[in-house]
Amino acid sequence: MSGGRGLTIGIDARAAAEVPAGRGRVVRELLRALAAREEDHRYILYTRREWREVALDERFRWREIGAGEPLWHLLAAREANRRCDVFLSCNSYLTAWFLRIPCVPIVYDLVAFETGMHPNRRSALIERATLGVAVRRSRAFIAISQATADALAARYPSTAGRTTVAPLAASPTLRPGGSAQPVALPAPGFVLAVGTLEPRKNLPRLVEAYRALDEELQDRHPLVVVGALGWRTGETLTALQSLGRRCTMLGFVSDGELAELYERCAVFCYPSLGEGFGLPVLEAMGAGAAVLTSNVSSLPEVGGQAVAYADPASVEDIAAELGSLLADGPRRATLAALARERAREFSWDRFAGRVLSTLQEAARGV
Repeated sequence: MSGGRGLTIGIDARAAAEVPAGRGRVVRELLRALAAREEDHRYILYTRREWREVALDERFRWREIGAGEPLWHLLAAREANRRCDVFLSCNSYLTAWFLRIPCVPIVYDLVAFETGMHPNRRSALIERATLGVAVRRSRAFIAISQATADALAARYPSTAGRTTVAPLAASPTLRPGGSAQPVALPAPGFVLAVGTLEPRKNLPRLVEAYRALDEELQDRHPLVVVGALGWRTGETLTALQSLGRRCTMLGFVSDGELAELYERCAVFCYPSLGEGFGLPVLEAMGAGAAVLTSNVSSLPEVGGQAVAYADPASVEDIAAELGSLLADGPRRATLAALARERAREFSWDRFAGRVLSTLQEAARGV
């Protein structure tokens, strides 16, 4: 450990510049939150490309390593072994293989091991091949929900006493406006779905449920889908396109546009088959949307009593809950107020605090 000063903390910060949503948002918000805190730690941010959106103070130093996989992990670990007291692995389990200093990986989910959710094949193979060794070589873990911590412990029991649960938060920069080239946003009152188009998001069942609604409800509340193309998109795209003019696919949108969509929607619908956390649900709650989501995995941890739930495996259940919300304006207003209040319970400062305390304990060998 570094003398009487704070720690020198290495962070895999590649996702800040490389990943627009998901893990990229987590790393960006973590860096913002760490910069706003007053701890006397120093941070070496290992990356391929520096993220320049926010000016970080003198405690932060970027270290660019221009290498592909898996060489990047070897080179980053070799340098971190010389310069750092502890390492936070935000985007891979592979770096832990080469570290001699304490390592703390962030575990987002165990979807790679759930073949029924049809994860990205390449990513799933890599995670399944690397997590076991990382479990043996890492000092501690950060899980973004209790559901993720439980799934990790079920597969690797030795992690049960080494895992800190650190829930995420909605981004404070997610505000309406600010886009240089705004998309033509739909008029208020639509049903909104957000997420990368991939099998786990369960959009074909949402389409079936939506199609089961009264035609009048469909006319008043068209379906709007936001999200980049992922993998195995054939069934999802076929289902969405089958709705014709009743469905608008916007693709990836800016944060400002996404914030406006959350505010304009009548219902935000997120019928995912499973999530490590479900950040879009919390983002929609923070914007005051009435939310319908799944009653499985981490999603009830996020929504609490402030959202409506459905069984994601049941088209009938999704349709019944969605139709009930769309037909009941006062209920939507009640949920919107509860959602805003609950969203305030989550903060990036609290997330950063739990991450730091875990890193400090790992560096001390606690």
